[in-house]
Amino acid sequence: MFKKLLKDKNKPDFFLLTIILILLSIGIIMVFSSSYVWAEYKFDDAYFYLKRQLLFAGVGVMAMFVFMFIPYSTWIRYSKPILLICFGMLIIVLIPGVGLVRGGAQSWIGVGAFSIQPSEFMKLGLIIFLAGLLATSQKYITSLTKGFIPCLLLVFTAFGLIMLQPDLGTGLVLVLTCMVMIFVAGARLSHFFGLASLGIIGFVLLIASAPYRIRRITAFLDPWEDPLGDGFQIIQSLYAIGPGGLMGLGLGNSLQKYFYLPEPQTDFIFAILAEELGYIGGMFIIGLFLLLLWRGIKISLEAPDLFGRFLALGIVVMLTVQTMINISVVIGLIPVTGITLPFLSYGGSSLTLTLCSVGILLNISIHSKI
Repeated sequence: MFKKLLKDKNKPDFFLLTIILILLSIGIIMVFSSSYVWAEYKFDDAYFYLKRQLLFAGVGVMAMFVFMFIPYSTWIRYSKPILLICFGMLIIVLIPGVGLVRGGAQSWIGVGAFSIQPSEFMKLGLIIFLAGLLATSQKYITSLTKGFIPCLLLVFTAFGLIMLQPDLGTGLVLVLTCMVMIFVAGARLSHFFGLASLGIIGFVLLIASAPYRIRRITAFLDPWEDPLGDGFQIIQSLYAIGPGGLMGLGLGNSLQKYFYLPEPQTDFIFAILAEELGYIGGMFIIGLFLLLLWRGIKISLEAPDLFGRFLALGIVVMLTVQTMINISVVIGLIPVTGITLPFLSYGGSSLTLTLCSVGILLNISIHSKI
């Protein structure tokens, strides 16, 4: 397969592929480093999370290469059934006894010893469908009734189902990604200003409707007011980042993973990375994500058709927005939302769907003039 790939006139972006594999490798190392204490305590197996993450990564990498060789134009033909399946999964997960509740959110469906998170599938499914819709109906996007509102109804229907779980972090990634795609497609700024006004009102009502969200806001403003309650995670995260300094405490030498920072292998893995690898390690990871953004935008700009451009844009924006939200939470810039760091955090659905997404991006790069 690789010999054929090297002989092809158009090859995938190996620079992007290298970035992805480096991030994935660092993620596997950090999942083990951040989780072995908790895994030993909870499962009597220090390698529990590592073995599962290796399995997820193996399946994800195979899926990435499969998706890399599927012509991206294929996805527009199946975008409607993919979206319907994603909506179906979002409804199924809300059924009592079917959806699994973790951390107060009913966001998972159990499949044997594993579980899947439908909202992760919806992110990619909606990007594919919206890319096809914008590519075939771009001339209508400047119209409020024919273009802008139909796109919004689609996006916010998905957002509403995700919020019923509730999963604000994933919902925000979905909405922000789709808004960027719609904006780039040529939607009027006046429509966005009107949407922003409604969005602020809706966001305030969303926060006010759930007491735990209000507590997260107050904990964000002053986490030391409730250091053992709602402010606990962000305080422990900052306690991890601070001692890391420039060079870090050394790989494996984190203190916060010793039952201070809850389940550090998931949402707050960047805090452990910064503690062990320091400012230099943290900036190296951020630099890799910036390079991924640059290559993704370049692929999008050089794609041969509108569908490829919007699809590549949606994928790279999704990854960038998710990264920005995760790291901003970890360093205390925004309230805790509960969202993984792409390629690095422990998690099957998130990692596998992320690798499938970049597989599509790599296929677009084969056809792009880069």
